[in-house]
Amino acid sequence: MIPLSDQHKSELVRLAGKGGIVAQENLGPLLGEWRGRTKGQAPLALSPDSAQTLSRIMAYCYAHDIPIVPQGGNTGLVGGQIPHGEVLITLSRMRAVKEVSPENSSMTLEAGVTLQEAQAAAEKNGMLFPLSIGSEGSCQMGGVISTNAGGVNVLRYGNMRELTLGLEVVLPDGTIWQGLNRLRKNNTGYDLKHLFIGAEGTLGIVTTAIVKLFPQPAEKITAFAALPSVEAAVDLLALAQSRSGGQVTSFELISEATQNLVIKNIPNVTKPLAGDAPWLVLLEVSAGKKNILGDVVEQFLGEALKKNLILDATIAQNSQQQKKLWRLRHEISPSMRPEGPAFKGDIAVPINHVADFLREANRAVKKIMPEARIIAFGHLGDGNIHYDVLRPDGSAEDRLKSHIPAISQAVLDCAYAYGGTFSAEHGVGDFKKSELAKRKDETSLALMRQIKAMLDPKGLMNPGKLL
Repeated sequence: MIPLSDQHKSELVRLAGKGGIVAQENLGPLLGEWRGRTKGQAPLALSPDSAQTLSRIMAYCYAHDIPIVPQGGNTGLVGGQIPHGEVLITLSRMRAVKEVSPENSSMTLEAGVTLQEAQAAAEKNGMLFPLSIGSEGSCQMGGVISTNAGGVNVLRYGNMRELTLGLEVVLPDGTIWQGLNRLRKNNTGYDLKHLFIGAEGTLGIVTTAIVKLFPQPAEKITAFAALPSVEAAVDLLALAQSRSGGQVTSFELISEATQNLVIKNIPNVTKPLAGDAPWLVLLEVSAGKKNILGDVVEQFLGEALKKNLILDATIAQNSQQQKKLWRLRHEISPSMRPEGPAFKGDIAVPINHVADFLREANRAVKKIMPEARIIAFGHLGDGNIHYDVLRPDGSAEDRLKSHIPAISQAVLDCAYAYGGTFSAEHGVGDFKKSELAKRKDETSLALMRQIKAMLDPKGLMNPGKLL
């Protein structure tokens, strides 16, 4: 625990104002990573109600060399949100949706708004905020911006970097940067918001954002297909994009082993298709008009069947069937929790090399640990594969733990051999910073350190994370 004097605590409590202190009995859930990989500690947790309140807190901490860790909904997967003795800042009280503008196709909201609340606010105004991830009921907008979250709709709409128009950020010294731009075109120098998107709270704290909205789709077709290979899945994606005129919203790849694990560990989940197939695809196509996609999807699936790209397929006939198909996908991560420790790979490679990567990574893992269980799934439409390795069924936890360093090295080497990366959407945080130091080129690392030193010369913002 980093020492924090009673005088500093008293002043920070005063600056946070009424309701701005997280009580000790409520602190526990904020200190633990949700999968149990690490447990943090904090001498004090503050919950400011405005950017101005946060500015005063940050200015005091800066003046007295008090380190800070910002936290959104605490759904991060790389430990970037967990304090290890620093003052914890949560923005859960900053929950206002300030403006929804269908005319400008934008929405202004505070950082503590959950992703689900943002989606609902857009929908209430006849618009769509398309970011969708498994934790959307609890993750907060400040967190998804600071981690540049992706999810299942990146193929059509992009990740948070593409969905963000403007930001308000409190800098480490308490200065409030007003970058709340609503414009699609603003060619007046450096686009500074990009410094903070994906910075994981190491350069400042996002307090308000203006994000892009889109028309609500009038028609949405969801299909589930069985395939003989990953190569066939890549070809199916190209065919679906071509025949639909680029209207594929999501294209999720799921291995048979992954599907079986969900059915094993999650109640009331069943196989959408009879029979066995090594690979499965959940795809969604959407359009602004009704009754134009049903025939299109049936036709390209029929064409794929004739070309032996798919073995079988089903199309959801109503919203309940759509939710049932999507539940199989969204329950993958929870289904792995009962299986104990795992290697968790958040890989991205160019789409045309996904099959190569999976083949080589599987070979490498099996060479290290022949009986390991490989759970591969992810967003094929943007080349992001979650490549996880579980201990042999029924074996002791230590059976895998001793092999994780070698498995990690082998899998990431395969990804980089095909022009990939070790973190596609989960970030770097605490758990992956050694990989960043090892695999990022020296020029990029030097520039990142210079930016960090310029904005946070005392190193008080989320210390020890990312860099």
